[in-house]
Amino acid sequence: MDGEAQILTSSAGHGKRGGWITFPFTIATTAGLNIAAGGWMTNLTVYLIKEFGMNSIDAAQVSNVMNGSVSFVPVFAAVLADSFFGCFSVVWISSFISLLGIILLALTATIDTLRPQQICKNDSDICMAPTKVQFALLYGGITLASIGLGGMRTNIATIGANQFRDSKYQNMFFNWFFFTMYIGTVIGATIIVYIEDNVSWKFGYFVCVAANFIGLVVFLAGSRFYHCAKLEGSPFTSLARVIVATIRKRKLTISQENWYYGPHVNADQTMSTSPSRSFGFLNRAALKCEGDVKQDGSIAKPWKLCAASEVEDFKSLMTTLPLCSSSIFLSTPIAVLISLSVLQALVMDRHLGPHFQIPAGSIPVIVLVTTSIFLPILDRFLYPTWEKFIGQSVTPFKRIGLGHVLTFIALGVAALVESKRLHVAHNSHNLNQGSSNIVPISVLWLVPQLVIIGIGEAFHFPGQVSLYYQEFPTSLKSVSTAITWLVVAISYYLATALIDLFRRATSWLPNDINQGRIDNFYWVFAVIGVLNFGYYLLCVWFYKRKNGNKVVDHGASKASDN
Repeated sequence: MDGEAQILTSSAGHGKRGGWITFPFTIATTAGLNIAAGGWMTNLTVYLIKEFGMNSIDAAQVSNVMNGSVSFVPVFAAVLADSFFGCFSVVWISSFISLLGIILLALTATIDTLRPQQICKNDSDICMAPTKVQFALLYGGITLASIGLGGMRTNIATIGANQFRDSKYQNMFFNWFFFTMYIGTVIGATIIVYIEDNVSWKFGYFVCVAANFIGLVVFLAGSRFYHCAKLEGSPFTSLARVIVATIRKRKLTISQENWYYGPHVNADQTMSTSPSRSFGFLNRAALKCEGDVKQDGSIAKPWKLCAASEVEDFKSLMTTLPLCSSSIFLSTPIAVLISLSVLQALVMDRHLGPHFQIPAGSIPVIVLVTTSIFLPILDRFLYPTWEKFIGQSVTPFKRIGLGHVLTFIALGVAALVESKRLHVAHNSHNLNQGSSNIVPISVLWLVPQLVIIGIGEAFHFPGQVSLYYQEFPTSLKSVSTAITWLVVAISYYLATALIDLFRRATSWLPNDINQGRIDNFYWVFAVIGVLNFGYYLLCVWFYKRKNGNKVVDHGASKASDN
Protein backbone atom coordinates (compact mmCIF):
# COMPACT_ATOMS: atom_id res chain seq x y z
CA MET A 1 0.00 0.00 0.00
CA ASP A 2 1.11 3.52 -0.70
CA GLY A 3 2.47 4.93 2.54
CA GLU A 4 1.43 8.47 1.65
CA ALA A 5 -2.17 7.33 1.23
CA GLN A 6 -2.14 5.86 4.70
CA ILE A 7 -0.58 8.69 6.67
CA LEU A 8 -2.39 11.93 7.39
CA THR A 9 -0.50 15.00 8.45
CA SER A 10 -1.81 16.90 11.43
CA SER A 11 -2.70 20.50 10.69
CA ALA A 12 -1.60 21.38 14.19
CA GLY A 13 1.99 20.58 13.38
CA HIS A 14 2.39 17.54 15.62
CA GLY A 15 4.05 15.42 12.99
CA LYS A 16 2.61 12.46 11.10
CA ARG A 17 -0.67 11.15 12.46
CA GLY A 18 -3.37 8.77 11.32
CA GLY A 19 -3.17 5.83 8.94
CA TRP A 20 -2.69 2.17 9.77
CA ILE A 21 -0.52 2.88 12.81
CA THR A 22 -3.72 3.78 14.68
CA PHE A 23 -5.50 0.58 13.66
CA PRO A 24 -4.24 -1.68 16.53
CA PHE A 25 -5.33 0.87 19.13
CA THR A 26 -8.85 1.46 17.80
CA ILE A 27 -9.48 -2.23 17.12
CA ALA A 28 -8.10 -3.36 20.50
CA THR A 29 -10.30 -0.76 22.21
CA THR A 30 -13.31 -2.04 20.26
CA ALA A 31 -12.48 -5.61 21.29
CA GLY A 32 -12.02 -4.82 25.00
CA LEU A 33 -15.20 -2.81 25.43
CA ASN A 34 -17.34 -5.25 23.45
CA ILE A 35 -16.02 -8.24 25.38
CA ALA A 36 -17.14 -6.44 28.53
CA ALA A 37 -20.49 -5.53 26.97
CA GLY A 38 -21.10 -9.08 25.80
CA GLY A 39 -20.47 -10.36 29.32
CA TRP A 40 -23.03 -8.17 31.10
CA MET A 41 -25.58 -7.36 28.37
CA THR A 42 -26.39 -10.78 26.94
CA ASN A 43 -26.95 -12.37 30.36
CA LEU A 44 -28.83 -9.46 31.92
CA THR A 45 -32.27 -11.07 31.50
CA VAL A 46 -31.11 -14.20 33.34
CA TYR A 47 -29.46 -12.10 36.08
CA LEU A 48 -32.67 -10.16 36.69
CA ILE A 49 -34.75 -13.33 36.86
CA LYS A 50 -32.41 -15.40 39.04
CA GLU A 51 -30.87 -12.77 41.31
CA PHE A 52 -33.61 -10.12 41.51
CA GLY A 53 -36.69 -12.36 41.17
CA MET A 54 -38.15 -10.52 38.17
CA ASN A 55 -41.04 -11.80 36.08
CA SER A 56 -39.58 -13.30 32.86
CA ILE A 57 -41.44 -10.97 30.46
CA ASP A 58 -40.57 -7.95 32.65
CA ALA A 59 -36.90 -8.97 32.61
CA ALA A 60 -37.02 -9.24 28.81
CA GLN A 61 -38.60 -5.77 28.69
CA VAL A 62 -35.82 -4.30 30.85
CA SER A 63 -33.28 -5.92 28.54
CA ASN A 64 -35.01 -4.42 25.48
CA VAL A 65 -35.02 -0.93 27.03
CA MET A 66 -31.33 -1.34 27.88
CA ASN A 67 -30.50 -2.41 24.32
CA GLY A 68 -32.51 0.51 23.00
CA SER A 69 -30.60 2.93 25.22
CA VAL A 70 -27.25 1.52 24.10
CA SER A 71 -28.32 2.24 20.53
CA PHE A 72 -29.98 5.61 21.22
CA VAL A 73 -27.11 7.25 23.11
CA PRO A 74 -24.76 7.20 20.07
CA VAL A 75 -26.80 9.93 18.40
CA PHE A 76 -26.26 12.36 21.28
CA ALA A 77 -22.64 11.25 21.58
CA ALA A 78 -22.11 11.89 17.87
CA VAL A 79 -23.56 15.40 18.17
CA LEU A 80 -21.25 16.12 21.09
CA ALA A 81 -18.30 14.77 19.15
CA ASP A 82 -19.05 16.69 15.94
CA SER A 83 -19.98 19.93 17.66
CA PHE A 84 -18.05 20.37 20.89
CA PHE A 85 -15.55 17.79 22.14
CA GLY A 86 -14.33 15.68 19.22
CA CYS A 87 -14.41 11.90 18.89
CA PHE A 88 -11.31 11.29 21.01
CA SER A 89 -12.70 12.95 24.16
CA VAL A 90 -16.14 11.39 23.78
CA VAL A 91 -14.66 7.88 23.37
CA TRP A 92 -12.47 7.94 26.46
CA ILE A 93 -15.09 9.66 28.65
CA SER A 94 -17.74 7.16 27.49
CA SER A 95 -15.40 4.25 28.19
CA PHE A 96 -14.84 5.56 31.70
CA ILE A 97 -18.60 5.94 32.30
CA SER A 98 -19.10 2.37 31.07
CA LEU A 99 -16.42 1.20 33.49
CA LEU A 100 -18.21 2.86 36.43
CA GLY A 101 -21.51 1.22 35.44
CA ILE A 102 -20.05 -2.28 35.24
CA ILE A 103 -18.35 -1.76 38.61
CA LEU A 104 -21.78 -0.98 40.11
CA LEU A 105 -23.23 -4.16 38.59
CA ALA A 106 -20.29 -6.13 39.95
CA LEU A 107 -20.97 -4.70 43.42
CA THR A 108 -24.62 -5.82 43.28
CA ALA A 109 -23.38 -9.33 42.55
CA THR A 110 -20.67 -9.18 45.23
CA ILE A 111 -22.28 -7.55 48.28
CA ASP A 112 -25.25 -9.57 49.59
CA THR A 113 -27.11 -6.55 50.95
CA LEU A 114 -27.25 -4.97 47.48
CA ARG A 115 -29.65 -7.60 46.10
CA PRO A 116 -32.72 -9.40 47.55
CA GLN A 117 -31.73 -12.45 49.57
CA GLN A 118 -35.06 -14.24 49.21
CA ILE A 119 -36.36 -14.49 45.67
CA CYS A 120 -39.25 -16.41 44.14
CA LYS A 121 -38.63 -20.17 44.12
CA ASN A 122 -40.50 -22.77 42.12
CA ASP A 123 -43.01 -20.24 40.78
CA SER A 124 -44.10 -19.37 44.29
CA ASP A 125 -46.12 -16.21 44.81
CA ILE A 126 -44.15 -15.49 47.98
CA CYS A 127 -41.00 -13.53 47.27
CA MET A 128 -39.15 -10.51 48.60
CA ALA A 129 -39.04 -7.56 46.22
CA PRO A 130 -35.79 -5.59 45.91
CA THR A 131 -35.57 -2.46 48.05
CA LYS A 132 -35.38 1.04 46.57
CA VAL A 133 -31.65 1.18 47.27
CA GLN A 134 -31.09 -2.17 45.54
CA PHE A 135 -33.11 -1.08 42.54
CA ALA A 136 -31.29 2.26 42.45
CA LEU A 137 -27.87 0.63 42.33
CA LEU A 138 -29.00 -2.00 39.83
CA TYR A 139 -30.58 0.47 37.41
CA GLY A 140 -27.82 3.00 38.05
CA GLY A 141 -25.23 0.44 36.96
CA ILE A 142 -27.26 -0.57 33.89
CA THR A 143 -27.79 3.08 32.94
CA LEU A 144 -24.13 4.09 33.26
CA ALA A 145 -22.90 0.98 31.45
CA SER A 146 -25.43 1.54 28.65
CA ILE A 147 -24.60 5.25 28.25
CA GLY A 148 -20.88 4.52 28.20
CA LEU A 149 -21.12 1.71 25.67
CA GLY A 150 -23.42 3.74 23.42
CA GLY A 151 -21.20 6.81 23.57
CA MET A 152 -18.13 4.81 22.65
CA ARG A 153 -19.53 2.57 19.95
CA THR A 154 -20.14 4.93 17.02
CA ASN A 155 -17.41 7.40 17.82
CA ILE A 156 -14.71 4.73 17.87
CA ALA A 157 -15.97 3.74 14.40
CA THR A 158 -15.80 7.35 13.22
CA ILE A 159 -12.39 8.11 14.66
CA GLY A 160 -11.06 4.90 13.11
CA ALA A 161 -12.44 5.74 9.66
CA ASN A 162 -11.22 9.34 9.93
CA GLN A 163 -7.62 8.10 9.97
CA PHE A 164 -7.84 7.36 6.22
CA ARG A 165 -8.45 9.65 3.26
CA ASP A 166 -9.40 6.95 0.77
CA SER A 167 -12.97 5.59 1.01
CA LYS A 168 -11.63 2.11 0.15
CA TYR A 169 -9.63 2.00 3.35
CA GLN A 170 -12.42 3.62 5.33
CA ASN A 171 -14.76 0.81 4.30
CA MET A 172 -12.05 -1.75 5.00
CA PHE A 173 -11.85 -0.33 8.52
CA PHE A 174 -15.64 -0.55 8.90
CA ASN A 175 -15.58 -4.23 7.99
CA TRP A 176 -12.82 -4.90 10.51
CA PHE A 177 -14.64 -2.80 13.09
CA PHE A 178 -17.84 -4.82 12.75
CA PHE A 179 -15.92 -8.10 12.71
CA THR A 180 -14.08 -7.14 15.92
CA MET A 181 -17.28 -5.85 17.55
CA TYR A 182 -19.07 -9.13 16.87
CA ILE A 183 -16.13 -11.35 17.86
CA GLY A 184 -15.62 -9.38 21.09
CA THR A 185 -19.30 -9.69 21.95
CA VAL A 186 -19.17 -13.42 21.17
CA ILE A 187 -16.26 -13.89 23.58
CA GLY A 188 -18.10 -12.01 26.30
CA ALA A 189 -21.40 -13.77 25.62
CA THR A 190 -19.84 -17.24 25.81
CA ILE A 191 -16.80 -17.33 28.09
CA ILE A 192 -17.88 -14.63 30.54
CA VAL A 193 -21.54 -15.76 30.56
CA TYR A 194 -20.38 -19.33 31.26
CA ILE A 195 -18.35 -17.99 34.19
CA GLU A 196 -21.39 -16.11 35.49
CA ASP A 197 -23.64 -19.18 35.28
CA ASN A 198 -21.19 -21.81 36.52
CA VAL A 199 -18.64 -20.03 38.73
CA SER A 200 -20.20 -16.85 40.09
CA TRP A 201 -21.85 -13.65 38.92
CA LYS A 202 -19.28 -11.73 40.93
CA PHE A 203 -16.28 -13.21 39.14
CA GLY A 204 -17.93 -12.84 35.72
CA TYR A 205 -18.75 -9.17 36.24
CA PHE A 206 -15.24 -8.36 37.44
CA VAL A 207 -13.85 -9.97 34.28
CA CYS A 208 -16.06 -7.46 32.41
CA VAL A 209 -14.55 -4.67 34.52
CA ALA A 210 -11.04 -5.81 33.57
CA ALA A 211 -11.86 -6.00 29.84
CA ASN A 212 -13.39 -2.50 29.87
CA PHE A 213 -10.40 -1.09 31.78
CA ILE A 214 -7.88 -2.60 29.34
CA GLY A 215 -9.82 -1.19 26.37
CA LEU A 216 -9.77 2.29 27.92
CA VAL A 217 -6.03 2.14 28.66
CA VAL A 218 -5.18 0.95 25.14
CA PHE A 219 -7.20 3.74 23.56
CA LEU A 220 -5.47 6.41 25.64
CA ALA A 221 -2.09 4.85 24.83
CA GLY A 222 -2.62 5.59 21.13
CA SER A 223 -3.54 9.25 21.64
CA ARG A 224 -0.31 10.58 20.13
CA PHE A 225 -0.99 8.77 16.84
CA TYR A 226 -4.61 9.81 16.17
CA HIS A 227 -5.49 12.39 13.55
CA CYS A 228 -8.35 14.46 15.02
CA ALA A 229 -10.48 16.54 12.68
CA LYS A 230 -10.82 20.23 13.49
CA LEU A 231 -14.17 21.12 15.03
CA GLU A 232 -16.22 23.66 13.08
CA GLY A 233 -19.15 24.16 15.43
CA SER A 234 -22.46 22.37 15.50
CA PRO A 235 -23.52 21.11 12.07
CA PHE A 236 -27.10 21.12 13.29
CA THR A 237 -27.04 24.92 13.53
CA SER A 238 -26.60 25.20 9.77
CA LEU A 239 -29.42 22.68 9.23
CA ALA A 240 -31.71 24.74 11.45
CA ARG A 241 -30.72 27.90 9.55
CA VAL A 242 -31.82 26.30 6.28
CA ILE A 243 -35.30 25.68 7.73
CA VAL A 244 -35.61 29.19 9.15
CA ALA A 245 -34.27 30.91 6.02
CA THR A 246 -36.61 28.88 3.80
CA ILE A 247 -39.61 29.90 5.91
CA ARG A 248 -38.59 33.56 5.93
CA LYS A 249 -38.20 33.59 2.12
CA ARG A 250 -41.17 31.35 1.35
CA LYS A 251 -42.90 34.09 -0.72
CA LEU A 252 -39.93 34.63 -3.07
CA THR A 253 -40.22 33.32 -6.60
CA ILE A 254 -37.47 31.04 -7.88
CA SER A 255 -36.38 31.66 -11.48
CA GLN A 256 -33.32 31.24 -13.68
CA GLU A 257 -32.29 34.82 -12.96
CA ASN A 258 -31.85 34.13 -9.25
CA TRP A 259 -28.40 34.31 -7.74
CA TYR A 260 -27.46 31.89 -4.98
CA TYR A 261 -24.95 32.41 -2.24
CA GLY A 262 -22.03 30.00 -2.48
CA PRO A 263 -18.74 30.79 -0.72
CA HIS A 264 -15.53 30.12 -2.64
CA VAL A 265 -17.31 29.83 -5.99
CA ASN A 266 -16.17 33.10 -7.55
CA ALA A 267 -15.10 36.62 -6.69
CA ASP A 268 -18.51 38.00 -5.79
CA GLN A 269 -19.40 34.94 -3.68
CA THR A 270 -22.33 33.94 -5.92
CA MET A 271 -23.24 31.21 -8.34
CA SER A 272 -25.66 31.64 -11.25
CA THR A 273 -27.05 28.10 -11.30
CA SER A 274 -29.47 26.65 -8.79
CA PRO A 275 -28.05 24.08 -6.34
CA SER A 276 -30.29 21.18 -7.47
CA ARG A 277 -33.90 20.62 -8.43
CA SER A 278 -34.78 18.09 -5.73
CA PHE A 279 -36.63 19.72 -2.83
CA GLY A 280 -36.44 22.93 -4.85
CA PHE A 281 -38.40 24.93 -2.28
CA LEU A 282 -35.35 24.74 0.01
CA ASN A 283 -33.30 26.68 -2.55
CA ARG A 284 -34.95 29.86 -1.29
CA ALA A 285 -32.68 29.66 1.76
CA ALA A 286 -29.68 30.36 -0.52
CA LEU A 287 -31.32 33.12 -2.59
CA LYS A 288 -29.23 36.25 -2.39
CA CYS A 289 -31.35 39.32 -1.65
CA GLU A 290 -30.45 42.92 -0.92
CA GLY A 291 -28.86 43.30 2.51
CA ASP A 292 -28.15 39.60 2.96
CA VAL A 293 -24.41 39.90 2.21
CA LYS A 294 -21.81 42.30 3.62
CA GLN A 295 -19.31 44.20 1.47
CA ASP A 296 -16.59 41.69 2.29
CA GLY A 297 -18.77 38.87 0.91
CA SER A 298 -19.72 37.32 4.25
CA ILE A 299 -23.30 36.66 5.30
CA ALA A 300 -24.89 39.62 7.09
CA LYS A 301 -28.02 37.80 8.26
CA PRO A 302 -27.14 34.13 9.07
CA TRP A 303 -30.77 33.18 9.79
CA LYS A 304 -31.98 34.63 6.49
CA LEU A 305 -29.32 33.44 4.06
CA CYS A 306 -27.48 30.11 3.79
CA ALA A 307 -24.77 28.87 1.48
CA ALA A 308 -25.89 26.62 -1.36
CA SER A 309 -23.69 23.87 0.08
CA GLU A 310 -25.62 24.04 3.38
CA VAL A 311 -28.88 23.65 1.48
CA GLU A 312 -27.47 20.62 -0.34
CA ASP A 313 -26.38 19.09 2.98
CA PHE A 314 -29.91 19.46 4.29
CA LYS A 315 -31.30 17.86 1.13
CA SER A 316 -29.00 14.87 1.50
CA LEU A 317 -30.51 14.24 4.93
CA MET A 318 -34.05 14.63 3.60
CA THR A 319 -33.50 12.07 0.85
CA THR A 320 -31.88 9.56 3.21
CA LEU A 321 -34.50 9.64 6.02
CA PRO A 322 -37.10 7.45 4.25
CA LEU A 323 -34.46 4.76 3.79
CA CYS A 324 -33.63 5.05 7.49
CA SER A 325 -37.29 4.67 8.42
CA SER A 326 -37.60 1.47 6.39
CA SER A 327 -34.89 -0.05 8.57
CA ILE A 328 -36.92 0.39 11.77
CA PHE A 329 -39.15 -2.59 11.05
CA LEU A 330 -36.10 -4.46 9.83
CA SER A 331 -34.51 -4.24 13.28
CA THR A 332 -37.67 -4.48 15.42
CA PRO A 333 -38.36 -8.17 14.60
CA ILE A 334 -34.70 -8.96 15.27
CA ALA A 335 -34.94 -7.32 18.71
CA VAL A 336 -38.12 -9.28 19.50
CA LEU A 337 -36.74 -12.60 18.30
CA ILE A 338 -33.44 -12.29 20.18
CA SER A 339 -35.04 -11.26 23.50
CA LEU A 340 -37.74 -13.94 23.37
CA SER A 341 -35.25 -16.65 22.33
CA VAL A 342 -33.61 -16.31 25.77
CA LEU A 343 -36.99 -16.98 27.42
CA GLN A 344 -37.56 -19.92 25.09
CA ALA A 345 -34.12 -21.32 25.95
CA LEU A 346 -34.85 -21.13 29.68
CA VAL A 347 -37.67 -23.70 29.28
CA MET A 348 -35.92 -25.99 26.77
CA ASP A 349 -33.39 -28.77 27.21
CA ARG A 350 -30.01 -27.02 27.06
CA HIS A 351 -27.77 -30.03 27.73
CA LEU A 352 -24.98 -30.97 25.35
CA GLY A 353 -23.93 -34.32 26.74
CA PRO A 354 -24.26 -35.35 30.38
CA HIS A 355 -22.00 -32.66 31.89
CA PHE A 356 -22.47 -29.45 29.91
CA GLN A 357 -25.49 -27.14 29.78
CA ILE A 358 -25.64 -24.14 27.43
CA PRO A 359 -26.32 -20.92 29.36
CA ALA A 360 -29.64 -19.44 28.21
CA GLY A 361 -28.05 -16.00 28.02
CA SER A 362 -25.57 -17.32 25.44
CA ILE A 363 -28.22 -18.35 22.92
CA PRO A 364 -28.23 -14.96 21.08
CA VAL A 365 -24.50 -15.42 20.53
CA ILE A 366 -25.44 -17.66 17.62
CA VAL A 367 -26.41 -14.50 15.74
CA LEU A 368 -23.08 -12.87 16.53
CA VAL A 369 -21.04 -15.95 15.59
CA THR A 370 -22.90 -16.32 12.30
CA THR A 371 -22.42 -12.66 11.43
CA SER A 372 -18.73 -12.83 12.36
CA ILE A 373 -18.24 -15.84 10.07
CA PHE A 374 -20.18 -14.44 7.14
CA LEU A 375 -18.67 -10.93 7.15
CA PRO A 376 -15.29 -12.14 5.79
CA ILE A 377 -16.99 -14.73 3.55
CA LEU A 378 -19.10 -12.03 1.92
CA ASP A 379 -16.17 -9.63 1.72
CA ARG A 380 -13.59 -12.03 0.32
CA PHE A 381 -15.66 -14.44 -1.76
CA LEU A 382 -19.30 -13.58 -2.45
CA TYR A 383 -18.92 -9.90 -3.38
CA PRO A 384 -15.86 -10.39 -5.64
CA THR A 385 -17.58 -13.40 -7.29
CA TRP A 386 -20.73 -11.35 -7.84
CA GLU A 387 -18.71 -8.55 -9.47
CA LYS A 388 -16.83 -11.03 -11.65
CA PHE A 389 -19.88 -12.77 -13.08
CA ILE A 390 -22.51 -10.02 -12.95
CA GLY A 391 -20.21 -7.12 -13.80
CA GLN A 392 -21.73 -4.87 -11.11
CA SER A 393 -20.73 -4.12 -7.53
CA VAL A 394 -22.88 -5.21 -4.62
CA THR A 395 -24.20 -1.80 -3.63
CA PRO A 396 -25.38 -0.98 -0.10
CA PHE A 397 -28.95 -1.02 -1.47
CA LYS A 398 -28.60 -4.67 -2.47
CA ARG A 399 -27.02 -5.63 0.84
CA ILE A 400 -29.80 -4.02 2.85
CA GLY A 401 -32.47 -5.57 0.61
CA LEU A 402 -31.06 -9.06 1.14
CA GLY A 403 -31.10 -8.37 4.88
CA HIS A 404 -34.83 -7.58 4.68
CA VAL A 405 -35.60 -10.86 2.88
CA LEU A 406 -33.56 -13.03 5.25
CA THR A 407 -35.16 -11.37 8.29
CA PHE A 408 -38.76 -12.18 7.42
CA ILE A 409 -37.71 -15.70 6.38
CA ALA A 410 -36.11 -16.13 9.82
CA LEU A 411 -39.35 -15.02 11.50
CA GLY A 412 -41.31 -17.63 9.56
CA VAL A 413 -38.84 -20.31 10.65
CA ALA A 414 -39.06 -19.05 14.27
CA ALA A 415 -42.86 -19.33 14.19
CA LEU A 416 -42.69 -22.92 12.92
CA VAL A 417 -40.11 -23.89 15.56
CA GLU A 418 -42.17 -22.35 18.36
CA SER A 419 -45.26 -24.26 17.15
CA LYS A 420 -43.21 -27.44 17.38
CA ARG A 421 -41.98 -26.54 20.89
CA LEU A 422 -45.51 -25.79 22.12
CA HIS A 423 -46.78 -29.07 20.66
CA VAL A 424 -44.13 -30.98 22.60
CA ALA A 425 -44.88 -28.95 25.74
CA HIS A 426 -48.61 -29.64 25.65
CA ASN A 427 -48.23 -33.34 24.91
CA SER A 428 -45.33 -34.21 27.18
CA HIS A 429 -46.03 -36.19 30.32
CA ASN A 430 -42.65 -35.14 31.67
CA LEU A 431 -43.71 -31.51 32.11
CA ASN A 432 -43.95 -30.95 35.86
CA GLN A 433 -46.57 -28.27 36.37
CA GLY A 434 -45.83 -25.90 39.25
CA SER A 435 -42.21 -26.90 39.79
CA SER A 436 -40.39 -27.19 36.48
CA ASN A 437 -41.54 -26.01 33.08
CA ILE A 438 -38.64 -27.48 31.11
CA VAL A 439 -39.87 -28.88 27.79
CA PRO A 440 -38.12 -32.06 26.57
CA ILE A 441 -37.01 -30.52 23.27
CA SER A 442 -33.44 -29.49 22.46
CA VAL A 443 -32.52 -25.81 22.48
CA LEU A 444 -30.70 -26.49 19.19
CA TRP A 445 -34.08 -26.12 17.47
CA LEU A 446 -33.55 -22.37 17.91
CA VAL A 447 -30.31 -22.41 15.90
CA PRO A 448 -31.71 -22.15 12.31
CA GLN A 449 -33.70 -18.94 12.90
CA LEU A 450 -30.78 -17.28 14.69
CA VAL A 451 -28.34 -18.32 11.95
CA ILE A 452 -30.56 -16.78 9.28
CA ILE A 453 -30.81 -13.56 11.31
CA GLY A 454 -27.00 -13.53 11.63
CA ILE A 455 -26.50 -13.93 7.87
CA GLY A 456 -29.00 -11.13 7.30
CA GLU A 457 -27.10 -8.82 9.68
CA ALA A 458 -23.86 -9.54 7.79
CA PHE A 459 -25.59 -8.08 4.73
CA HIS A 460 -27.67 -5.18 6.02
CA PHE A 461 -25.83 -3.77 9.05
CA PRO A 462 -22.50 -2.86 7.36
CA GLY A 463 -24.53 -1.92 4.28
CA GLN A 464 -26.48 0.69 6.22
CA VAL A 465 -23.38 2.19 7.84
CA SER A 466 -21.59 2.32 4.48
CA LEU A 467 -24.57 3.98 2.77
CA TYR A 468 -25.08 6.65 5.42
CA TYR A 469 -21.35 7.39 5.72
CA GLN A 470 -21.10 7.94 1.95
CA GLU A 471 -24.30 9.97 1.61
CA PHE A 472 -24.22 12.22 4.68
CA PRO A 473 -22.47 15.62 4.55
CA THR A 474 -18.84 15.74 5.66
CA SER A 475 -19.82 17.77 8.73
CA LEU A 476 -22.11 14.95 9.88
CA LYS A 477 -19.83 11.92 9.54
CA SER A 478 -20.12 10.97 13.23
CA VAL A 479 -23.88 11.33 13.02
CA SER A 480 -23.94 9.18 9.89
CA THR A 481 -22.43 6.22 11.74
CA ALA A 482 -24.82 6.83 14.63
CA ILE A 483 -27.94 6.73 12.45
CA THR A 484 -27.82 2.94 12.20
CA TRP A 485 -27.74 2.66 15.98
CA LEU A 486 -30.54 5.20 16.26
CA VAL A 487 -32.68 2.95 14.07
CA VAL A 488 -31.79 -0.01 16.28
CA ALA A 489 -32.66 2.02 19.38
CA ILE A 490 -36.08 2.95 18.03
CA SER A 491 -36.56 -0.69 17.10
CA TYR A 492 -35.83 -1.94 20.62
CA TYR A 493 -38.17 0.65 22.14
CA LEU A 494 -40.83 -0.27 19.59
CA ALA A 495 -40.29 -3.96 20.34
CA THR A 496 -40.80 -3.24 24.04
CA ALA A 497 -44.01 -1.32 23.34
CA LEU A 498 -45.36 -4.03 21.02
CA ILE A 499 -44.59 -6.82 23.49
CA ASP A 500 -46.44 -4.87 26.17
CA LEU A 501 -49.35 -4.17 23.80
CA PHE A 502 -49.73 -7.81 22.78
CA ARG A 503 -49.36 -8.95 26.40
CA ARG A 504 -52.28 -6.71 27.37
CA ALA A 505 -54.46 -7.32 24.32
CA THR A 506 -53.91 -11.07 23.84
CA SER A 507 -53.03 -14.19 25.81
CA TRP A 508 -49.99 -14.88 23.64
CA LEU A 509 -47.32 -13.68 26.12
CA PRO A 510 -48.01 -14.95 29.67
CA ASN A 511 -45.26 -15.32 32.27
CA ASP A 512 -45.26 -19.07 31.57
CA ILE A 513 -44.58 -19.03 27.84
CA ASN A 514 -45.51 -22.73 27.61
CA GLN A 515 -49.10 -21.56 28.03
CA GLY A 516 -48.74 -18.78 25.46
CA ARG A 517 -48.56 -18.42 21.67
CA ILE A 518 -45.25 -16.79 20.79
CA ASP A 519 -45.58 -18.46 17.37
CA ASN A 520 -48.53 -16.17 16.54
CA PHE A 521 -46.40 -13.21 17.64
CA TYR A 522 -43.67 -14.25 15.20
CA TRP A 523 -46.16 -14.70 12.33
CA VAL A 524 -47.43 -11.15 12.82
CA PHE A 525 -43.88 -9.81 12.52
CA ALA A 526 -43.16 -11.98 9.49
CA VAL A 527 -46.11 -10.40 7.64
CA ILE A 528 -45.02 -6.91 8.73
CA GLY A 529 -41.52 -7.73 7.46
CA VAL A 530 -42.84 -8.58 3.99
CA LEU A 531 -44.84 -5.34 3.84
CA ASN A 532 -41.84 -3.36 5.08
CA PHE A 533 -39.66 -4.88 2.35
CA GLY A 534 -42.11 -3.51 -0.22
CA TYR A 535 -41.85 -0.08 1.43
CA TYR A 536 -38.04 -0.32 1.31
CA LEU A 537 -38.11 -1.03 -2.44
CA LEU A 538 -40.25 2.07 -2.98
CA CYS A 539 -37.82 4.16 -0.92
CA VAL A 540 -34.87 2.92 -3.01
CA TRP A 541 -36.70 3.66 -6.26
CA PHE A 542 -37.54 7.22 -5.24
CA TYR A 543 -34.04 7.78 -3.81
CA LYS A 544 -32.32 6.71 -7.02
CA ARG A 545 -34.72 8.77 -9.09
CA LYS A 546 -34.07 11.94 -7.08
CA ASN A 547 -30.30 11.44 -6.87
CA GLY A 548 -29.55 10.04 -10.29
CA ASN A 549 -28.41 6.69 -8.88
CA LYS A 550 -25.28 8.40 -7.59
CA VAL A 551 -24.44 5.88 -4.85
CA VAL A 552 -21.26 4.02 -5.67
CA ASP A 553 -20.24 1.09 -3.53
CA HIS A 554 -16.69 1.35 -2.21
CA GLY A 555 -16.87 -1.92 -0.35
CA ALA A 556 -13.91 -3.70 1.09
CA SER A 557 -14.18 -6.31 -1.61
CA LYS A 558 -12.84 -3.70 -4.00
CA ALA A 559 -10.23 -2.60 -1.55
CA SER A 560 -8.98 -6.14 -1.24
CA ASP A 561 -8.50 -6.31 -4.98
CA ASN A 562 -6.25 -3.28 -5.07
